[in-house]
Amino acid sequence: MGRRANRSRRRLAALGAAAVVAAGVGAALGAGAGDDPGGARTPERPAARESSGGGVRPPRDPDRDRAAEAAAAVRRLSPQRLAGSAVILRFSGTPPPADVLRALRAGRAAGVVLFQDNVPTPAATRRVTAALRRAGGGRAIVCLDQEGGGVRVLPWAAPRAGQPLLATPAAARAAATAAGRDLRRLGVNLSLAPVADVGRPGSALAGRAFPGGPAAVARLVAASVHGYAGTRVAPTIKHFPGLGAATANTDDVPVTIRTAARTLGARDLPPFRAGISAGAPAVMIGHARYPSLDPAHVASQSAPIVTGLLRRRLGFRGVAMTDSLEAQAAGARDDPGAAAVRSVRAGIDLVLTTGPGSFAPVVAALAREARRDPAFRTRLRDAAGRTRTLRRDLARNGQ
Repeated sequence: MGRRANRSRRRLAALGAAAVVAAGVGAALGAGAGDDPGGARTPERPAARESSGGGVRPPRDPDRDRAAEAAAAVRRLSPQRLAGSAVILRFSGTPPPADVLRALRAGRAAGVVLFQDNVPTPAATRRVTAALRRAGGGRAIVCLDQEGGGVRVLPWAAPRAGQPLLATPAAARAAATAAGRDLRRLGVNLSLAPVADVGRPGSALAGRAFPGGPAAVARLVAASVHGYAGTRVAPTIKHFPGLGAATANTDDVPVTIRTAARTLGARDLPPFRAGISAGAPAVMIGHARYPSLDPAHVASQSAPIVTGLLRRRLGFRGVAMTDSLEAQAAGARDDPGAAAVRSVRAGIDLVLTTGPGSFAPVVAALAREARRDPAFRTRLRDAAGRTRTLRRDLARNGQ
């Protein structure tokens, strides 16, 4: 009993120390990373190895090495190029306008999001994506919505079935693999899928989400992310921290989700944990407001949610991007540049613009803030480092 009591006291002391470190968002959610109900446990870091000289040599971390390399590469970028590296642009029709191609050649845009007017046929899709990739030196992000079912920019490409019909990990993985292969052949390198929201009756996302509760959806999201592996197309899990409780679409109206923080942690976060653990390189942040996490800002402009919850608590090291900046819930209709600055300051790496006229004012606002505020310039460099790593990986995969 004495030894067991000592062990218990030591364990409680360690947990107490961890609780202090996990203050902020972790405390607001009411649970530590290791005891989040329904959440996947965060993998432990490997222990440091002793060197032959008797000192301690930390293990190499490839992710950190790549991030450091990317950060060094962006350190001397001008404010204009730093700003452009944080923006995905949209154009109307086909072929891509000359100014879009010039922006990609000059490194003043990270990439392009495509809609049906850009890619009316398979042949047109291949021509458009080839032009974009050439202009970007093989490193331009070319992305679109391809969730399945009715939410497909390319109706002739997989997945044919919508996520609600994919009830097993095998089905989710097969659908993602088919989507990745089709998109790869058509020149797309980033899919804005899968949806990781946990739907429920009355949910605006019910017709787009995987079926089941948090644990089932977590397994299906992980299977989908694994399905993209080897296809040379990267997935994006969305809409963090979860739109399952939303009864309206944030594209159309402002949305407030008044779910308690502990409930969000138990019900909405497990699929995102699972997707991150499975290797998802990108997470899309939604535009809903979560007063229990941050009463002042929508998720995509919230440091407690993007930096505190996604980065620190869930340990995500990849690219955090916004949902469409033109969504009504983003509050960017009158001033998309100001909304973009708020998002990047909160921890966002990529701002998704879907209005053909938004790109120039957004880049100008980001560049202006980078010149004015050294702290914001540092934050923009951090974002550029992550997006550079993603773009390099996409290029290495043959895009």
